Amino acid sequence: MTEYDLWKIFPRMPKKVMVGDITIRDGFQHEEKFVSTAAKIFYGQESILAGCRELEVTNLGSPEGIPQFKDAEQVMTAMKSEQFKKRCARAKIDLDKDVMLTNVTIREPAVDRAIEMKKKGIGPDRILMMVSTDPEHHFANSGTTLSQYWREAERCIKKAADAGIKMCGTVSTIWGSPISGATKLEDAVEFTKRWFSIGAYDIEHADHDGSANGADVYRYFSMILDAMPNPEAHLCHLHETKRIASQSVLAALQAGIARFEGTLGGLGGQPANFLDDCPIRGTGEYYYKDHRFVGLVTLEDLLVQIDELGIEHGYDVDRMLWLGTKMEKTIGRRLRSEAIYNGRTAKGGNPQFGRPGLKKLVEKVGEKPGQRVPAEWPAEVKLGDKWGPTAAVWKK
Repeated sequence: MTEYDLWKIFPRMPKKVMVGDITIRDGFQHEEKFVSTAAKIFYGQESILAGCRELEVTNLGSPEGIPQFKDAEQVMTAMKSEQFKKRCARAKIDLDKDVMLTNVTIREPAVDRAIEMKKKGIGPDRILMMVSTDPEHHFANSGTTLSQYWREAERCIKKAADAGIKMCGTVSTIWGSPISGATKLEDAVEFTKRWFSIGAYDIEHADHDGSANGADVYRYFSMILDAMPNPEAHLCHLHETKRIASQSVLAALQAGIARFEGTLGGLGGQPANFLDDCPIRGTGEYYYKDHRFVGLVTLEDLLVQIDELGIEHGYDVDRMLWLGTKMEKTIGRRLRSEAIYNGRTAKGGNPQFGRPGLKKLVEKVGEKPGQRVPAEWPAEVKLGDKWGPTAAVWKK
């Protein structure tokens, strides 16, 4: 007999997951207009109040290259403020214990900045550095060779740990590179081990250009959990360029991954090379034919997908859908979430759409309420040996 229980078929598949919100950092970095400091604070705080426990807040890199985050310290000050802690406390959230705030720190000066902010009481709980298995993609993002960067990362992890800051090591171009094309999954497994060997707290496994597909995602994360079997140590980061990322989410779940992240409206992508009315450095020319139609996994849709699988996630999904509708007004265009328009599956149905008269018709023709087939038909269907295409009536 076929096994119908998904969790028995995939015994590593979790029944509880952690879903991070990276909208106000990764989502906004691709926007070609400056998103106000007030908006960044609003969406960050509201996401936490709606259930987010892993929030990526800002990028501490040089504002010359990424001026979208020139307000990094202002945003972090608000996120760490006593006023917000009191709001959290009223919602029974201990901001210091329950929520992990992350800042991106690709290079060592940004790590040093995070440490100084920590000393001032506005620093992150966790920072992030990134390597790509494709040396060309890595150079485009960091300006170093991989060997140079590994040495830098090792120094930074020690510094961060001494300051009480966790380090997330990102591995990118796992399923392909927008610059060099195909990559090897085995290289990403090796890079993951290297991150842990130099002291990383956890690993973000990143598809940064939508190259991933379900089969390869399942294969990769199975390899990862075979080699390093602790789901808390691994985070799935997926981009959406072909509208097929939901298959990769399911594949990652089936492999045993229990930490994911996304952005409201599916915002995000390569750092913008234009802001307001002025070209900026970013990371160079865009990798995509049309940069408007790329981004991350849509957080609203991801939550609905996980919720309807019956997996625990800790969010008020309706509140996040409400935030998604507000985000479209903030950004000023239709974003990529379907869930904010179509909602969740209405298990109670939508009786307002029913056509009147069925009850009267049932009574008129003498049927019983709830009758589904003619009364003279057998209660249980029994098929013969030949049916459908093999039935004699269809033979020429």
